[in-house]
Amino acid sequence: MGQQSGGFWRVTFSSLKVPNYRLYFTGQSISLVGTWMQMTAQSWLVLQLTHSSTDLGLAVALQTLPVLLLGPYGGVIADRSDKRRLMIALQIAMGVQALVLGLLVVLGSVRFWQVCLLAVILGLNNAFENSARQSFVREMVGRDELRNAITLNSVTVNAARAVGPGIGGILIATVGTGVCFLLNAGSFVAVVTSLLMMDRSALRPSTPAPRAAGQLREGLRYAAGVPTIAVPLAMMSLVGLLAYEFQVSLPVLASHTFHGDSETYGFMTASMGIGAVVGGLFTAARGRTGIRPMIIASTGFGLGILVSAFAPLLALNYAAMLFVGWASVSFIAIGNSTVQLAARPEMRGRVVALWQVAFQGTTPIGGPLIGWVISLSDPRIGLAVGAAACLVAALVAYLYLGRSRSAPPEAGGDDPSAAGQEKHRPQRGTTGELSQPG
Repeated sequence: MGQQSGGFWRVTFSSLKVPNYRLYFTGQSISLVGTWMQMTAQSWLVLQLTHSSTDLGLAVALQTLPVLLLGPYGGVIADRSDKRRLMIALQIAMGVQALVLGLLVVLGSVRFWQVCLLAVILGLNNAFENSARQSFVREMVGRDELRNAITLNSVTVNAARAVGPGIGGILIATVGTGVCFLLNAGSFVAVVTSLLMMDRSALRPSTPAPRAAGQLREGLRYAAGVPTIAVPLAMMSLVGLLAYEFQVSLPVLASHTFHGDSETYGFMTASMGIGAVVGGLFTAARGRTGIRPMIIASTGFGLGILVSAFAPLLALNYAAMLFVGWASVSFIAIGNSTVQLAARPEMRGRVVALWQVAFQGTTPIGGPLIGWVISLSDPRIGLAVGAAACLVAALVAYLYLGRSRSAPPEAGGDDPSAAGQEKHRPQRGTTGELSQPG
C-alpha cells in the first residue's frame, strides 16, 4: 500500500523533478494567490461602487476583451519570441497595474471608470502573456512531462483559488480592498525572480517562427484542420462563453440569494478551488487526454453547476462547488493538454492562443450576457445557463464521435492517438514517443 501511495505521488508531481519548472512552479504559486485576491477584491469593489450585476459583468468583459481581439496575434508573437523574456516584461507590467489600482483604493479616489480602464490594461497584458506562458511550459519540461506540467499548472491556479479568495474576503472585511491589490502587486516579484533565476541552458526552446505574412490565418487554418484541436476548441468556446462567468454570478448569488457578505463569496470560490486541487491531482496522475474524456468532464461540470445553482442551503452550495471545481479543472487540463500535444511545435503558440480566446476571450460577450440574465431573473438562472452550455457542448461532441472517428493529428504533433480518445499513461524511461528529447 505504501509503495502504491508513493508511486501515485511520484507520478502526480513528476514534472517537478525538472529544476527550472520547480522554480517556475514556486514563483507562480505565490503570484497566483495574489491574483485571486485581486479578482475577489475587484468584483466586490465594483459591486460597492455601482450596486449593479450588469456593471460587474462589464468590468469583467473589459478585462477579457483584449484577449478576444488580440489573443490570436499574441500567439503569433509567442511563436516568434523568446518566451521567457516576454513573460518577464509582461509580469512586471501586471504588477504595476495592481499597484496603481491599490493606491487609488487606499487613497480613496477610485472611480468605476478607473477600474474599467485598469481592467483593459490588464487584459492587454493577458492577451500576450497567456500564450507565451502556456507554450513556455513545454520549453521547461519537454514533451515527456507536458501533460503532467499542464495539469499541475491548473492545480496551482485552483489551489490559489482556494486560498486567495478566502484571504481576500478576510482582508476586505478587516482592512479593505486596497490591501488586496497592493499585496498582489508584491506577489509578482516572486514569479519574475523565478524566471530570472532559471538555467537557460536547460531550456528547450522551439525554433522561433520567422516573420511572414499570413501567419495568423495559417494558425486558424491549421487548428480547424486537426480534429483533436478543433473539437476541444469548439467545446471550450461554448463552455467559456456561458459557464466560466463565476466572477459575475457568484458575488450576486452570495449577496442577494444567500444574503451573505464578502466572506461568503470568498468561501464559495474557495470551495470550488479546493475541489479543483483534489480533482487536478487525480487528473495529473491519470494522464488522460482526448475528446471522450473532455465529454465526461463537461457533463460532470454541467451537473455540478446545476446542483450549486439550485442548492436551497448555503452549506449544500459549498459542497456542490467542490464538485464544480473538480470537473472544471479536469475539463481545462484535459482540453489544454489535448490541443498542445496535437499541435506541431512551431504552431503551439498560436494553438494555445486560440484556446485562451475560447476560454477567456469569450467573456466580453458572456460576462455581460450572464449579468443581463441575472438582472432580469435570478443568479440561480445565470448559473443554470452555464450548466446548460456544458451539457450541450458534451452532447454535440458525443454526436460528433458517434458520426465519425476523428482523424489522427497532423504529423509533428506530440499525441499520435486516433481521435485523441485513448487513455494515455506516460511511459517514462522507455524509448517510446513520450520519452523523446524535447
